[in-house]
Amino acid sequence: MRTPVVAANWKMNKDLSEAKSLVSALLADYKKANTEVYIAPPFVFLNEAQQHIKDSGIQLAAQNMNAAASGAHTGEISSSMLKSVGASTVILGHSERRDIYGETDAQINEKVKTALAADMQVIFCFGEQLEERKASTHFEVVKSQLASGLAGVDAEAYASIILAYEPVWAIGTGETASPEQAQEMHAFIREYLRTEVSAKVADQTRILYGGSVKPANAADLFSRPDIDGGLIGGASLQADDFLAIVNAAS
Repeated sequence: MRTPVVAANWKMNKDLSEAKSLVSALLADYKKANTEVYIAPPFVFLNEAQQHIKDSGIQLAAQNMNAAASGAHTGEISSSMLKSVGASTVILGHSERRDIYGETDAQINEKVKTALAADMQVIFCFGEQLEERKASTHFEVVKSQLASGLAGVDAEAYASIILAYEPVWAIGTGETASPEQAQEMHAFIREYLRTEVSAKVADQTRILYGGSVKPANAADLFSRPDIDGGLIGGASLQADDFLAIVNAAS
């Protein structure tokens, strides 16, 4: 039985006062259940957030990291820095990092390997653009991103990887893949793992859906057999909405 996961990606939102208020609102109504819950605030709030959530059962994640351990990388953050403030999980490969900042599969792969070597858990993101979906190449695109982004990752390391399928056309647009479309892709991803890695990895790896998940559609999405939770963007910025999504996964 795979434990569901719901992760909040705050992206570049909130100032310190607003971040504290959001964490406080989450903690006021959060009840532990059979779901792993993560929040990923901006870097500058990670330490503050950890001080508040450390005994709650909510876990801390970072939104990105550099592949280098240290050095002349102005403005960047290393795995050891993240771990030192309590973030032992990191989101890598998000579509906004790929599209806006030009991160390639090869660069993301280096980050993945660095994170795993540092004993961090990775939420690995991937997914097709709208034109790729319209051209019916979405399965090939997803397969390529998985093969390239996770190249060199052995079967044992998948215990530290959570996959997050994000149809790019549904991120921040209000559009959502139908539960049937999402399940179809998640089933494809699980079969890819079964064929390319192992049956054990396919059965045990959590695969999240990301793309305009809201309280109104969460239960339907999460009820599908191969969807193990969600990577939540906009709806994670409101405590009531995020907790409703958490409850839908439990």
